Amino acid sequence: MHLRIYEVDVPIHHSNNPGQHGVHVFTGLADSPAAALRRAQEVYDAALAAHTAGLEIPGKQPDSWAARGLRPGWQMEWPAAQARLWHDCVGWSSRSGLTL
Repeated sequence: MHLRIYEVDVPIHHSNNPGQHGVHVFTGLADSPAAALRRAQEVYDAALAAHTAGLEIPGKQPDSWAARGLRPGWQMEWPAAQARLWHDCVGWSSRSGLTL
């Protein structure tokens, strides 16, 4: 199994103001777009559960996935999420110790 860095873009909108919208971006290691989508949703669900319980949001997982910048009041549009290989245009992977 060859792991590569994926980017998962999830459209979001504000619960009380649907005119406010954006994209929440996740990155991490996966072996396929489907696995990347699954991991992004898992780390988001874990972050939301921790936040709801008043606990600290979990940090970066061993496979480099994390949910940072949790936005209470914003709804994730998971059915519209898209995963693709991440293109490191500024050399972040070499600075962070990740390999492509």
